[in-house]
Amino acid sequence: MALRRGKSKFELKSAAQFGHMREAGLVVAEALAQVRRAVAPGVTTLELDAIAESCIRGAGATPSFLGYHGYPASICVSVNDEVVHGIPGSRILTEGDLVSIDCGAIVNGWHGDAAISVPVGQLDPAIERLSEVTRNALWAGLRAVVDGARLGDVGAAVEASIRSADYPYGIVVDYVGHGIGSSMHMAPNVPNIGKAGSGPKLETGMALAIEPMVTLGSADVDVLGDDWTVVTADGLTAAHWEHTIALTEEGPIVTTAAEDER
Repeated sequence: MALRRGKSKFELKSAAQFGHMREAGLVVAEALAQVRRAVAPGVTTLELDAIAESCIRGAGATPSFLGYHGYPASICVSVNDEVVHGIPGSRILTEGDLVSIDCGAIVNGWHGDAAISVPVGQLDPAIERLSEVTRNALWAGLRAVVDGARLGDVGAAVEASIRSADYPYGIVVDYVGHGIGSSMHMAPNVPNIGKAGSGPKLETGMALAIEPMVTLGSADVDVLGDDWTVVTADGLTAAHWEHTIALTEEGPIVTTAAEDER
């Protein structure tokens, strides 16, 4: 779940606390895998939410999103021009949609947060490429998270990856990644643009949720009347990918990646 820009203090985690975050991350990974398998024409976004909540609770975890500042569901389901925070409901998925699924879980008070973009059937090649570019940018940002790097290195890596693509994609700047741990949202903000070598130094004990949000057109966004759903201002499609990464004593660990993805 993306964060609107703000400020707060950093939190450093112990090995045991990172262990709980890895447990939460694996729950998120499995919930997203189950939802991915269920995405198909004719499925409603509310059905996807039910699948995710059942998976999370069945694992003994708690959905991070449900009730968060009044959010009414366990996942965010954002379709096509919806960038983030789409509320599941009666909307029926159709062939050619791009669906971004954002999921969070809590285990013993510690959080995992990740997002994927999933095609509904056959995608327009330009939209398929948009999702691929966004996912590649996520992994570029994750690779920049090392002890002693600067926060600006992460945003710079995400931005450079997107800018190197063969299309002038929009990079959403009004919503950003974030620190994560005993709360879902905490410092530092993690923008998807940046200047290498700038910002606070990353250190062992930190955890970040990196989540590029990329559009086929303008980076400008609006918020719908439900006060949650963020849409592109020009109505063009957006993609969203996210992982949580921890800087542990053993090195960086993507806590929300399934074992085969790591």
